[in-house]
Amino acid sequence: MNQGQRNRQSRSRQGRSTLASIAGILLLILIALFGRDQITNNAKDLGQPARVQPADQVEPARESDRRTDSGMPIVVASALPREAQATIRSIERGGPFPYRQDGAIFGNRERLLPIRPNGYYHEYTVPTPGEDDRGARRIVGGETGEFYYTNDHYDSFVKVE
Repeated sequence: MNQGQRNRQSRSRQGRSTLASIAGILLLILIALFGRDQITNNAKDLGQPARVQPADQVEPARESDRRTDSGMPIVVASALPREAQATIRSIERGGPFPYRQDGAIFGNRERLLPIRPNGYYHEYTVPTPGEDDRGARRIVGGETGEFYYTNDHYDSFVKVE
């Protein structure tokens, strides 16, 4: 190898080293600005479609680890969005309901709620500001007065206390 080739290789190594240093500095700046968890969570989501925050990430009841026997998170009603709280009040009053589908039987096909006979659960729309349609948020009520909330169209639920 002649002197010219050695010089080119040395400059190439220096260039890669400089780029690596710049990338490292940029990563440190991003971590300082946004926090490590935010950076790593966003990196995992690259290329994935945006998702609505799952219902089990709604503000939990007083203790963050309160769960049903099946592991479903429990939340106090006051932790739900205002629209969900208003929907629960409407259910308790017996209506009126803004959508004709409100009060329809919820079949629990996803089997995320406790298994009950068909007709035990009924679903009600929770309006979503800015949506042109019913959106993804629902309250599901059981015959004995229990309520469940989903903000991702039945992909997840929280039990409402």
